Order: sequence, then C-alpha cells, then structure tokens
Amino acid sequence: MLFRVAVAAFVCALGVTSALAEDLTPEQARAFIAGKLFSYNCFDGTTGIGRIFGDGSIIGTIRPGGSSEVRFATLPPGTIRVTSTSVCAHLPGLPIQPCFRVQKIDYRSFRGSISGLGFAYCDFHQRNPRAALTRREPTRRPSTDVAATLRPEP
Repeated sequence: MLFRVAVAAFVCALGVTSALAEDLTPEQARAFIAGKLFSYNCFDGTTGIGRIFGDGSIIGTIRPGGSSEVRFATLPPGTIRVTSTSVCAHLPGLPIQPCFRVQKIDYRSFRGSISGLGFAYCDFHQRNPRAALTRREPTRRPSTDVAATLRPEP
C-alpha cells in the first residue's frame, strides 16, 4: 500500500505528457515540483491530490482506481530521493527502489512514469487553493424588507 501511494503521488505530481514534453533533470524536477500542490490521474484510474516537499516527504489523498474510498496519506522525509542522476522512491521493506522519468508538459503540469515502464504513469496538474478562494462568489443572504419585519401584524 505504501509503495502504491508513493508511486501514485510521485507519478501524479509529474504530470501530463504530450508531443512537446520536456524531460527534466532530477534537479529541474525538484525545483518544478517541491512544495507545490498537484492533482493527479494515473493510467490505472488512481486519482488524488498531494504535495511533495523538498525533504522528500509526501502528504495528500489517494483514491485507488476503481475505488470510491479516498484515503489520506503521509510518507516520511526521504521517501523521494533526488540524486544528480535520478529521482527514486525509497520505502523500507521493498526489495526495489523505483526511479522516475519526469516530463514537463507546460508551466503547470508534468507526467511522471516509472523508468523503463512508460505505460505506468501519472499526469499531474498544479493547483492553487488560494486562487480558488478568490474566484468564488460571496455568499449573499436573501434581502429582507426591514420595515416589513418591524411592522406589527393587524
């Protein structure tokens, strides 16, 4: 389960691939992704929203493909490790450390896939929760006629 959360969170954070996708180096990927909020959709139907911090920790939600249950997940610092040559997930107890290919689609999205397995990917789209607050219309109460409410009934 932790492996799936880490893979989904990282892959989803990496975004959408298109013909104009730009492969990012590990340091470029860190700068593009770290600390930002991304929603993600994966090849297997898994969806969610999350944030990968500069220390490699992850926080967010995951809804595994085909499930209606959304789960909250956190993974500790060092889960995502960036070296000069790779971006990999480290989860204790797993016999492998999956590494990722990060492709920048545009200034707000990317695709993350498991290296060597191009079909295993997640598309990530950056979200700005503050922008959503400013776009909402203020809630208005229905107007009432003050004079009508103060007038006694005959």
